Amino acid sequence: MRIYKLSSVLLVATVSLGGCASSSTIQRVSESKSQFDGAVFGGETNIVSEDASGGEQYRVFHQGATGFVSVQSIRANAEKRATEFCERKNKVVKTLSERTSKPPHILGNYPRIEIIFTCVDKPILTAPTVYEDARFIKLNNLKKLLDDGVITKQEFDTEKAKVLSQP
Repeated sequence: MRIYKLSSVLLVATVSLGGCASSSTIQRVSESKSQFDGAVFGGETNIVSEDASGGEQYRVFHQGATGFVSVQSIRANAEKRATEFCERKNKVVKTLSERTSKPPHILGNYPRIEIIFTCVDKPILTAPTVYEDARFIKLNNLKKLLDDGVITKQEFDTEKAKVLSQP
């Protein structure tokens, strides 16, 4: 009975220690390497913007503690860190690309994300048109469906192209 209890305690301790969330410091892309490089479970890269004219590019990485946390919550944490980083420079974040883990999130393949971004000058604010808001909402909803596994990357790309082609 004692051996069973001891092995149970060791198992819980091992799982607890192995399941800690991790995040890297924000680093320049030119001076760092992706935490996805060489990983057993690769990720999927999504180019957000090809316009890298904002200057220095940075990398932020965040990984969940377990497979039970959503990619959206991991993304929110990484985006918050990037936003705070740029705000300290009195600038705003411009995301260039993101690399996310692919499900299933089991056996150590915990949800994780790496965002490549730059800090750009704050834009002069103008009131968005209803049309711009509607497109943004549609694209945001499509991305959530993709992240939740409801639609495939191909379906996402097709629908995204439709939304962006609307006048």
